[in-house]
Amino acid sequence: MYVGFGALVATTSELLCSCVCSKTNTTVNLHSNLAAVEEEMRNLTDRIIEVKRETEAAEKEGNELRAQVVTWLRNVETLQPRVNAIQGQMFNNKKPSRCFLNCRKRYRASREVEETLKEINRLLLVAGSFDSGVVCLTRLPRAVECVPGPSIQGQTTALKKLDETMWALHADGVQVIGVWGLGGVGKTTLVKNLNNKLVDDPAQPFGIVIWATVSKNLVIKNIQTQIAERLNLEKEMEESEQRKARRLYERLKNEEKFLLILDDVWMPEVHKGCKIILTSRLMEVCRTMTTNVEIKMDVLNDEESWQLFCQKAGDVAHLEEIRPFAEAIVKECCRLPLAIITVGAAMRKKTKVELWKHALKELQRSVPSIEGIEAEVYKSLRLSYDSLQGNNIKPCFLYCCLFPEDFTIEIRQLVQYWMAEGLIGEGQNWADMDEGISLIENLKDSCLLEDGPHRETVKMHDVVRDVAIWISSSSEDGCKSLVRSGIGLSEISVGEFSNSNSLNRVSFMGNNITRLPNCMIQCSKASILLLQDNDALDTVPEKFLQGFEALKVLDLSKTSIRLVPHSLLQLRDLRVLLFHYCTQGMSVLITIDEKRCSIGNLNLSLSREWIGWFWGNSSSLQLNKCTGLVKMLEDFIESDASFAGLKSLFIKNFPTSLERGGGCAARCDQLPNLEELHLSSIENLNSISELAGHLGVKVHSLKSIEVQFCSEMKYLFSCGDFIQTLPNLEIIKVLNCKNLKELFKNESGQNIFPDPIVPKLRTLKLGNLPKFKTLCRHEETWPCLEQVDMWRCKGLRRLPLTNQNAGTIKEIKGKSEWWDALEWDDHQTQSSLLPFFHPY
Repeated sequence: MYVGFGALVATTSELLCSCVCSKTNTTVNLHSNLAAVEEEMRNLTDRIIEVKRETEAAEKEGNELRAQVVTWLRNVETLQPRVNAIQGQMFNNKKPSRCFLNCRKRYRASREVEETLKEINRLLLVAGSFDSGVVCLTRLPRAVECVPGPSIQGQTTALKKLDETMWALHADGVQVIGVWGLGGVGKTTLVKNLNNKLVDDPAQPFGIVIWATVSKNLVIKNIQTQIAERLNLEKEMEESEQRKARRLYERLKNEEKFLLILDDVWMPEVHKGCKIILTSRLMEVCRTMTTNVEIKMDVLNDEESWQLFCQKAGDVAHLEEIRPFAEAIVKECCRLPLAIITVGAAMRKKTKVELWKHALKELQRSVPSIEGIEAEVYKSLRLSYDSLQGNNIKPCFLYCCLFPEDFTIEIRQLVQYWMAEGLIGEGQNWADMDEGISLIENLKDSCLLEDGPHRETVKMHDVVRDVAIWISSSSEDGCKSLVRSGIGLSEISVGEFSNSNSLNRVSFMGNNITRLPNCMIQCSKASILLLQDNDALDTVPEKFLQGFEALKVLDLSKTSIRLVPHSLLQLRDLRVLLFHYCTQGMSVLITIDEKRCSIGNLNLSLSREWIGWFWGNSSSLQLNKCTGLVKMLEDFIESDASFAGLKSLFIKNFPTSLERGGGCAARCDQLPNLEELHLSSIENLNSISELAGHLGVKVHSLKSIEVQFCSEMKYLFSCGDFIQTLPNLEIIKVLNCKNLKELFKNESGQNIFPDPIVPKLRTLKLGNLPKFKTLCRHEETWPCLEQVDMWRCKGLRRLPLTNQNAGTIKEIKGKSEWWDALEWDDHQTQSSLLPFFHPY
């Protein structure tokens, strides 16, 4: 009995001691846990800021957040009050009492701190999974997506038409609604406002609303692509129209109701739940499409016209001496919204009466030979063109009509064309886009161009394009153009080139052309020939190019070109030659005598044959997904040639690893005048020095370096016998290189670094470099540094700045936490630089 009782007491004592020890440990660890809570909460706060920035950006782009991210943010919001309460309670109870009651409270507080610390650590662990992104990889499309466009608030006429359209949209028995009227009268603006009204209507009846633009020359595949993208259907390469139509039908039949808004019209098979709104300039189109309801867009009334004009022209239109001319100008615009907006923008802030008199006189001048009110539209838009100020802005504007109707124009490509013709820029510096972008902004301000659907793109309104074609077809200012783009041509007849010897620009892009005339076309003044986006075109006949002796731009991108004729050698003024996405290869070019042709720029993408002679004839070379690049490099390295003309080199999506020790680094400098080097998405590359060795580049002439998405890169340059200094380098930009640790590495182990390595560096931008720690040696300073931009470089603690060189700094950008953690040689340096720090 005593034995049993003793065992019971022993067991009870053991359990009691265990419990007491556990509680004692919890209580004893209070202060250390509090410190840990504060430390980990700071880490969590940093992560919260990063995640919220990413989620805000994702939401602005219309992306759906991952459910895990939403839950995490909700848990973070719940946690914050708990942390605040703990910190407040500890502050109010700094001197704990020895009584039992306060001990019990102390245990409870200790337990709360311990649980809170566990929750903080859990949230930090979960946040680590967000490195792959905060948005869903696949998501269901929103029922209605906002379409950017001007509001019609205050325009009674347009609002009345909007109400009529909304009524028809909800009426039983109405499936197809036609909105028709004059070009520029506001049809597209009306349906954009209707679409956006549905965005804000929680009771709108449609499962999905789809917007698609249909150009004058119907291309079914383009419309199918727009609808498929809206439905988030996966792209399938080489898919026929019939197969895509079946996929679209299978997807849409699952929707009980959907609305299809077509801006310039085609007619699909529809089921009873579908409704269609189409816009057209012609009532005849509505009849052909058997619309149930036709709504004609009227021009504005006089008061609305005046208000819209004043909105665009500004208060200057109300000035006593100008108002009579302004009212007369509005009258000449025939109450057409597009004309009013365009002319109003052209007259904005012009305070001289003489300018308004001249504008009115121009509008009242001879009418173009176009029937009806369209002539009034052309007059109005012609005034906007005539009002363009600045060197070469008019010929630059007319370039835009060479692209097909409703075409999304890439700004970089457009500016590249302008530079090739010498319309902007003094040299062939392809990286400097400032002047071109400024010019494009001027054209947008004049309402002659508008923002495209994607970043870095623009579009031209179809009526504005018609006017531009009308102007350029008879231009005597070196801009006379033959524009036959996007009209469905299958071949080019010789008859297309009547009076061809006076042509300056020729565009047949975006057709279905399979062959070109096998004869010489006399286009001796033509400076640009656009043949891109003709998928079936596989040959340029030998004689065809012989008459284009002044050609500066030749674009054969997105064709099936296999052979380029030797007559290409006669194009001695050629500056831009583009073979973007030519997948069939062009082996004949390899045999061309490289010394007889000077090419200013080449962009190769997905090519299968390597055109090595371009290295010697290009000032700017772009290589994208060139899987045979190593072989091409080896061939020309062995030749010991010097490609002195190449100044800019862009290499992107290069998957092939370079063997260590390759190249001719020690033997020669094959690119002695290379000034710009851009590297993106190059696998297995440890440093630029490694690549420079293969290219035979000693980098002494480099002025700008930009590197991004090179995941294996550990440093930029190894300083040794091959590279000791970068005497002309002015710009360094490195982004998204997850293993980069430093900029300059001493491979030899000896202190051979000059002071400084980059004596002329002005701009330094580093971003998303999680392992980065070192810019340069501790004692080194960069005397010309002006701009520093840092984000997500938490390991970097020192900048090469002291009191001696801080005076050159103009701006330092970064997060406040990063700035506060920087180490300085003295407080005075930090204080002197603080006014130039601009936190994100």
